[in-house]
Amino acid sequence: MRELDSAVVVVTGVMASGKSTVAQRLAERLPRALHLRGDAYRRMIVSGREEFTPEPTSEARAQLRPRHQASAAVADLYARAGWTVVVQDVILGEHLDAYLDSVTTRPLYLVVLAPAREEVARREAGRRKDGYGGPWTVDLLDDTLRGATARRGLWLDTTRQTPAQTVDSVLAGLTTARIADRAGSPAERRDRRPAAGDR
Repeated sequence: MRELDSAVVVVTGVMASGKSTVAQRLAERLPRALHLRGDAYRRMIVSGREEFTPEPTSEARAQLRPRHQASAAVADLYARAGWTVVVQDVILGEHLDAYLDSVTTRPLYLVVLAPAREEVARREAGRRKDGYGGPWTVDLLDDTLRGATARRGLWLDTTRQTPAQTVDSVLAGLTTARIADRAGSPAERRDRRPAAGDR
């Protein structure tokens, strides 16, 4: 697993897609890794928190930005210290590219868990916590995943997979999961800076 040394692996998908379990088991399979739960930054807001809904307010959008920036910064910090960081969060739609661009560590990998919506509903019914309800439904979030999220990284239909099988698929698909810098991304701009002798 040397290709995962000092790397960041982002695991995303809809609620109840298995992100927490897969991220934890992936980190456990690696020799020096940590599991960074992005939602922890949302829960840190004690008062004044505005939840992100299908039609988010400007305040909800404003609160999401530092949450993602904090997660990316911590991931980079640990990766620079020699850790493999497995980041787990619901990062979909336009927010995914922005998140990936904010992570400066390379190599950077993206894993998108995409079980069928019927399977997501079944898993949600068996969980203690209730991720859906209120404005979010399985169908609505799945539409955001499949219709508004860029097809980057490794997309896995985990409908019939156990968590262990999904981790095996992630490790086998690292080449596909690896993220190349987009034109104009922070990492690419950093790479284009002239060396001291080129000025």
